[in-house]
Amino acid sequence: MAIFVNADTKVIVQGLTGGQGRYHGLRNQAYGTKVVGGVTPGKGGSDVAGIPVFDTVAEAVAATGATASFIAVPPKAASAAILEAAAAGIGFIVCITEGIPAQDEAKVYNTLVRHFPGTRLLGPNCPGIISPGKCNIGITAGEIAQVPTPAGPNVGIVSRSGTLTYQALYELKQRGIGVSTCVGIGGDPVPGTNFIDCLKEFQADPETHAIIMIGEIGGSARPTSPSR
Repeated sequence: MAIFVNADTKVIVQGLTGGQGRYHGLRNQAYGTKVVGGVTPGKGGSDVAGIPVFDTVAEAVAATGATASFIAVPPKAASAAILEAAAAGIGFIVCITEGIPAQDEAKVYNTLVRHFPGTRLLGPNCPGIISPGKCNIGITAGEIAQVPTPAGPNVGIVSRSGTLTYQALYELKQRGIGVSTCVGIGGDPVPGTNFIDCLKEFQADPETHAIIMIGEIGGSARPTSPSR
């Protein structure tokens, strides 16, 4: 098993025709992720390496049955892209965009809570999520993630730090330890998904036998030293 995404997850890439969207979207597809479409206003009817492009998320969902979105658009367009995906019925959104103002993040988060409770946002400013051997959405290199085994032990990872996320994946693979799911929640002030959300899901996942939680300097969610 895995948390949030699995082998059946169908993904669209908002910004697939841009440099970052194309590069990482095609890498995700090459990993085995079901990337079924892209969205770029004004470029509907075209394609990127055979992946159809639509003008709106609603059109993409209707045509492909997508349940997840990978957002790789500039900061000024990211908030609208997130809300468009939620309004179209996307249940899981990964936004890697860095530099979104905290005020905009707060508005988006609260809009999702109020009007789209069935949508989960991962990020912004995060590396994304990978369930090794099943699905990879974002910028994590799939080759550094060890596929889990039925017998285990398998580790779940949740991290604010992108670099330490990659290091943890690499070191576990060097030791032959599988990863059930690795979730990069990002280090921005208003994350759509937090540590508690991920820990709750890992605890309910029978494939996850242990959890690594990685913080980052800054903010109220960082690990603190015990008082002396």
